[in-house]
Amino acid sequence: MTIWMILPVLLPLVGGLLQLMVRRYGLPTQRVLGLALAGGLLIASIKTLMVAQSGETYVYYLGNWPAPFGIILALDRLSALMTLLTAVLALAALAYATVTRVDEKGAHFHILLQLQLFGLNGAFLTGDVFNLFVFFEVMLLASYGLILHGSGAKRTRAGLHYVVINLVGSTLFLFAVGTLYGTLGTLNIADMAQKVAAAPAERSGLIAAAGLLLLIVFGIKAAMFPLYLWLPRAYANTSAPVAAFFAIMTKVGVYAIVRVHGTVFGEHAGDLAWLHMPWLLAGGLITLVLAALGVMAARGLREQVAYLVLASVATLLVAVGLNRPEALAAGLYYLLHSTLLAAAFFLLADMITRERGNASDSFETIVRIQNEKWLGAGFFVAAVAIAGLPPLSGFLGKIMILDTALEHPWRWGILASVLTASLLILVSLTRAGSFLFFRPQAIESEEGAQIDAPPPVRGLWIVGSLLAAAPLLALFAGSVTAYANETVAQLQQVPLYIEAVMQNQNTWENK
Repeated sequence: MTIWMILPVLLPLVGGLLQLMVRRYGLPTQRVLGLALAGGLLIASIKTLMVAQSGETYVYYLGNWPAPFGIILALDRLSALMTLLTAVLALAALAYATVTRVDEKGAHFHILLQLQLFGLNGAFLTGDVFNLFVFFEVMLLASYGLILHGSGAKRTRAGLHYVVINLVGSTLFLFAVGTLYGTLGTLNIADMAQKVAAAPAERSGLIAAAGLLLLIVFGIKAAMFPLYLWLPRAYANTSAPVAAFFAIMTKVGVYAIVRVHGTVFGEHAGDLAWLHMPWLLAGGLITLVLAALGVMAARGLREQVAYLVLASVATLLVAVGLNRPEALAAGLYYLLHSTLLAAAFFLLADMITRERGNASDSFETIVRIQNEKWLGAGFFVAAVAIAGLPPLSGFLGKIMILDTALEHPWRWGILASVLTASLLILVSLTRAGSFLFFRPQAIESEEGAQIDAPPPVRGLWIVGSLLAAAPLLALFAGSVTAYANETVAQLQQVPLYIEAVMQNQNTWENK
């Protein structure tokens, strides 16, 4: 099973080196190689998910050094699910960038995409907080180049904000890691869980401070209030394939909270158990309300979709913050829905923008676009799914989250926030659809309008394949929620995770 564990990390790393070597042969070669690598990663991720179905935690020890001294990769149901989701988004984004020739607008697009995949999959599979920091930095360095791909004043300003806030986050990450290592003497997640549970009372304050500082870092990655202002502008101004792929980026922050805080500061942490949950729930609710207001105030479709990404990650934070197994399982279901639909919406917004000439994606009444039937149908499906209307997956995800919130002490605030945000999002998307598809009357193009070359039919197929996630997740909701419930059950078995990671240490000591 070892080869399948390391392939999601090894394949993009080797792929980035190969892309660097074949760059001299031109973009056609890079495109073919990139699609082949993305397809191979998808196959490897599917196999990895099949391996994780057993319910065991598989551990790979680099150099055969035992934990907590060596570098480890840990595979379970959650990490396998995240690597598969990343592979799907990478293939869709790369295919769209190829058919629309977005990769021609700047250098190193294919190299940076592979390095981004290396950082993402490494973050999902690592079992060590320091290596999580390393993979975060690899991921962020690649994202700096991708978010600026294509240049432009607005993109540069937005990218600068993105870089600055993430550099601040990286600095705080080092402070948190240094404090935890100085206090516990380890950064291996399983070993940290053991050390926190056995920590003396006089060190609890310092450990709690480091844990909350780490929560701030992950909150920056997840765009949680008050650290979310970088996301709407950065996502709205980058290229469509990059924005679609970045739909997974905020989920890395949520994953890190579930993995690190859920393991180290879970129910076995004594006095420090669940220290992060009240902050997480409150931050998620505030972020959700502000994101919904941002959706209403957006002046263009891409900006609106960026705020929808923020609303989706806020809903995930609420689900995690409820601190109930059923809520976390519902959050995993909603994570699949929101990530795939957000990516589809970014690509759809780009297709609409290409046919609106000088009006771009702004909510202005102009002439009708040429492919309004197909694009309008896609917008309708995306809007219904994102807003959480039946019968699509967004409705099921929110209903499951709200159902678990009924027994929470904050239930009225949670219900009011989620339902109000959903209503505001629904009204805003209805208004946006009206401007884009129903108000225009003329058939001919505006005089002097500069119409970008619309993407070929293959672009519609790519968007359609992502939009298909909404009905498919609803149709197979039973199987998906069953997997989510089994994933949560595995996450709750922290002693078994510790035993799986630390078993090599016992073997080493016996030698």
